[in-house]
Amino acid sequence: MAGTDEVLFSLLADEDRRQAETLTLIASENHTSLAVRRAVASRTTDKYAEGYPAARYYGGCEVVDQIESLAIERALALFPGADHANVQPHSGTTANLEVLTALAGPGGRIVGMALAAGGHLSHGHKVSHTGKFFDAKQYGTNPETGLLDYDEVEALVQEHKPKVLIAGGSAYPREIDYARMAAIAHAADAYFLADIAHPAGLIAAGVMPSPLPHADVVTMTTHKTLRGPRGGMILCRQDLAKSIDRSAFPGAQGGPLVHHIAGKAVAFGEANTDAFRTYQKSVKANAAHLAQTLADASLSIVTGGTDSHVVLVDLREAGMTGAELEDKARAANLVINKNAVPNDPRPPRETSGIRVGTAAATTRGMGTGEMEGIARVLIGLVRGESPESFRGTVGELCEGFPLPD
Repeated sequence: MAGTDEVLFSLLADEDRRQAETLTLIASENHTSLAVRRAVASRTTDKYAEGYPAARYYGGCEVVDQIESLAIERALALFPGADHANVQPHSGTTANLEVLTALAGPGGRIVGMALAAGGHLSHGHKVSHTGKFFDAKQYGTNPETGLLDYDEVEALVQEHKPKVLIAGGSAYPREIDYARMAAIAHAADAYFLADIAHPAGLIAAGVMPSPLPHADVVTMTTHKTLRGPRGGMILCRQDLAKSIDRSAFPGAQGGPLVHHIAGKAVAFGEANTDAFRTYQKSVKANAAHLAQTLADASLSIVTGGTDSHVVLVDLREAGMTGAELEDKARAANLVINKNAVPNDPRPPRETSGIRVGTAAATTRGMGTGEMEGIARVLIGLVRGESPESFRGTVGELCEGFPLPD
């Protein structure tokens, strides 16, 4: 194959090498299995399949109907308590937009966590379509603890009477009281949407609480901790299934990405195993140990720790920006991302913090001992040590824990 396009396949080889020779600590990234990658690279990428199983607008869908039905069956087995699954969303953001359109309607009012507090763009941020097409109100976190203030959420919901209350975020490391959030939403005659894009794999494995059956709708990405191909998924009650399906197709999407649905089916099957559940326990233990090791070195950990795979570090007392540490870490072959912290005075391209995650490193087989080594690298970089001095340490970790086949 390489002979057909030397330039492109050389770049693909470069990316293989980059991933093998660096440690991914970005909380939204993971490493898929060979089976998932083969499914995504299959001939199903050639097939148009607008519609849903047994109700397509194209012929020749008898096999892809079975593939999508298998993905749905496995999704419902993985997340008990859901009545219906839509596996077609191209991303978590797309899934959120589809749900909000179905439940709130154009211009409808929604309430979600502010991006600056750890929420996600698609929860009503002003630069997102969800902030432009809906009347969005935002809640934050306690300025002292970084934790959700449920009384504040309740007061905001009672004041604004939204159609949808959203829980979840991209940089909130703690468990969410889904029962409390559902009660707040339902007391105001609002739907409750739980976005579990980040902890989906931990929830599927039973090491974090599930929003089901409290939530009316659950959205997620299928990569991150769920360790599948890039994409999204929606779970909901049966009475909402028709409106949500119509919002996905024909509302927001045309032909589904059948090859990604095939990859999702593989990943859902992999996730419903004892091996995956053991893996997620390690993901959580590694994150807790990494957070504690950093805290022991006097780095400030937002919320004081983590219940998930995410560790959010506030660098303001260290006198360094998130962008600076991201660059230094990359020079040491650690891949992290700068991230805002609550009440961050710096702009998004600079930030006062970093977000690290343990899902990808744990997929490579690393444990708490390796987390201590990674923590020492981050601590050294914060203290001004040369990134080049840590390349050997990171290189040994990469060689000792290669990427999965």
